[in-house]
Amino acid sequence: MIENSLRNNWKIHLFVLILVGVAEFIGVKNFNIGIGTIALFPMLYALIIGAIISLPSFNIVKMKEMNLAANILGISFMLFVAKLGMLMGPSLPKIFEAGISLGLQEAGHFAGTILLGLPIALLLGMKREAVGATFSIDREPNLAIIAEKYGSDSPEGRGAIGVYVCGTLFGALYLSVLASFMAQTGWFHPISLAMGAGVGSGSMMAAMSGALAVIFPESAKDIAVFAGAANIITTILGTYICVFFSLPFTNYLYKKLEPILGRKSKKDQNETTNIGGA
Repeated sequence: MIENSLRNNWKIHLFVLILVGVAEFIGVKNFNIGIGTIALFPMLYALIIGAIISLPSFNIVKMKEMNLAANILGISFMLFVAKLGMLMGPSLPKIFEAGISLGLQEAGHFAGTILLGLPIALLLGMKREAVGATFSIDREPNLAIIAEKYGSDSPEGRGAIGVYVCGTLFGALYLSVLASFMAQTGWFHPISLAMGAGVGSGSMMAAMSGALAVIFPESAKDIAVFAGAANIITTILGTYICVFFSLPFTNYLYKKLEPILGRKSKKDQNETTNIGGA
């Protein structure tokens, strides 16, 4: 079965191999822009190059191959879920020891994405895509949750992947500048900023901790340790919160707010016009 997949879809596998090789060869690049440090990561290069070669005008990757790649993406999510599950059990004692601080951090994610993001998404005209886009910060574990419940090609899946792509393109840049700005104010201890870098995203955490390490070179090792620990614990704790609270609450809030804030689709408007004409 694997041999048939390689034989029939060799172009996709070849492109993936080339993209990964080029992105890893470029590596992590840091740029000082005065007010902060911007960090660029291999994931960003691979995403941009992949988007360029998949443009219809270039006719390099066919729509059939794109659809196949989307199906393979769902399989890769399941592999990630298996890896995450093996991390969860041994890390449960760490979660309980962390106390209320990480819970408050997750409350910040909840307030920022659901309570603020969902109404804005509905006002912009999004439908079920708004659920996938706003139930979390939409990093890898969150994509796996949506892919398992709705499918990666569902409206919810498209919303989640859209935010994931935006986060990959702009999230690391934004957070590295934000971390540099907050560090230069002198309001926070370097370790507290390092723990704040653990938002549940490896690239964003690396961007923030890298920027902090440039500003606080004497604390670079501690920054890396605390940022990594906070990121792991937040990822695990956030997964439970997303499954048992954030996603159900987002669905509940969507049902309440969509009739009030949502825009009607053209299909709905036509149906309303036909009913009125009858």
